[in-house]
Amino acid sequence: MRMILLGPPGAGKGTQAKKLVEKYGIPQISTGDILREAVKNKTSLGQEAKSYMDKGALVPDSIVVGIIRERLHDSDCAKGYILDGFPRTVPQADELKKALKAMGQSIDFVLSIVVPNEDLIKRLTGRRTCKECGAGFHLLYKKPAKDGVCDQCSGPLFQRDDDKEDTIKNRLTVYNKQTEPLTQYYRKDGALVEIQGTGGIQDIFGRICAVVEKQG
Repeated sequence: MRMILLGPPGAGKGTQAKKLVEKYGIPQISTGDILREAVKNKTSLGQEAKSYMDKGALVPDSIVVGIIRERLHDSDCAKGYILDGFPRTVPQADELKKALKAMGQSIDFVLSIVVPNEDLIKRLTGRRTCKECGAGFHLLYKKPAKDGVCDQCSGPLFQRDDDKEDTIKNRLTVYNKQTEPLTQYYRKDGALVEIQGTGGIQDIFGRICAVVEKQG
């Protein structure tokens, strides 16, 4: 079971990925995590990636795909995996397809969690973080007992800059512009499955599992 997970900021992608890992026993492969790991372990590709990161430049797709390919050879990927955060563009999808073909693999399906923008804005603008201990709250879904005060340490709660409405609207515009060609790419391949990302966490997970089990 080899899948790619797509979804805009606030779609609950991370939450659903964790639940998939628990249920199906396959790893979630985040490109950010494996890049950092390759740099930390000083692999040859990690060293190449670091040379770009140190200059503040984007790591070329060929290096990122090379690091992903190395990770996919690990034993925990034998039953499958969830790719999270890659690909983000059509050229990256092409690079990934070539790399997987060389390994005798292909992606079974691409899950795209779809949520209306107004719901995403509501979810993201409601988030609050404790300045002292970093605990997270939400004005709609996980209210603190006392307004503006952390339940855990009584520290002050604040809204991160990237959770402010103007920033979120910009992030969603960038995501939609970047990802729309990618969803079309996988739709043509017959691999794209759209999942309605509204409702409770367990409801959304149920929809995902229904697809996974049908496809699997």
